[in-house]
Amino acid sequence: MSLLGPLVAPVVRKEKKGKRKYDVIIVGAGVAGLTAAIYAARYKLDTIILTKDIGGTTATAGIIENYPGFIEIEGEALVNKFVQHVKYYDVDIYIEEVIDIQKKDDMVIVKTFSGEWETKAVILTLGAERVKLGVPGEKEFFGRGVSYCATCDAPLFKGKVVAVVGGGDTAVKEALHLVDYAEKVYLIHRRDQFRAEPIYVDRIKSNPKIELVLKHTIKELRGHNKLEEIILDDDTILKVDGLFVAIGIKPPKEFFQKIGIKTDDEGYVVVGPDQSTNIPGIFAAGDCTTASNKFRQIVTAAAEGAIAADSAFHYITKKFADRS
Repeated sequence: MSLLGPLVAPVVRKEKKGKRKYDVIIVGAGVAGLTAAIYAARYKLDTIILTKDIGGTTATAGIIENYPGFIEIEGEALVNKFVQHVKYYDVDIYIEEVIDIQKKDDMVIVKTFSGEWETKAVILTLGAERVKLGVPGEKEFFGRGVSYCATCDAPLFKGKVVAVVGGGDTAVKEALHLVDYAEKVYLIHRRDQFRAEPIYVDRIKSNPKIELVLKHTIKELRGHNKLEEIILDDDTILKVDGLFVAIGIKPPKEFFQKIGIKTDDEGYVVVGPDQSTNIPGIFAAGDCTTASNKFRQIVTAAAEGAIAADSAFHYITKKFADRS
């Protein structure tokens, strides 16, 4: 049973009859979005959240041990804390998929399948999705051996045998991080050369606990109640306790381009120090931004959400000062 059920249900509301105009609309309800809602509400801004789901990648994380104030907490439970805080400030969360955002004079029009919503400012917190392997067993063993974050889950595999798949900086760094906990680390890469920085490649090659499995891909994951075997493309079997998938993440690049938001080549929203985008009145925070794409952690997403709300408050105060 999801831990989110008891707390989310009272917060997710039906539309207030006849009301579709707000000070701030937050798109997305991950850590950045929920934090932005808390700060916006404290600024007395009429705020709502429109989102497809609650919690983002944090809700699907296993045990989290690096968020301040919690020595150990499950991802769903941590999201519950954020949702409860949002509930305290009576910010409504609507399960609505945003399909378009357009400027109309000084206002912003947010379109969902149910209609249009008008707001003075928007904060985009759509996150970035972990790229999946797409092999049999990956979904079944998520949280039972399959992970997408060594920083989050490495301590759970102390003294175990694990594998990392990927060839970029993230994969190599995760392998180096895991050797502090695991007995052995397989590093699986489909090529015979790494894209990672040479200094990190040198380190993995010289570490006796890391075994390179090059020019191979993963065909299948097997096990009973947890992950036990990785089947490679040549049917080689690796006995493991865990697999860390680090083949990249992707933001909703096509959506950002559709609404005219400037992104970098990979699709991350280009933001200023105040989390502003190239469109006045639209801010962005969390894993979908260039501010986060070097260090995507819950604590940085929360910080960016707070900054975005503060910036939206000052933008609204200045822009609409004489229209109240």
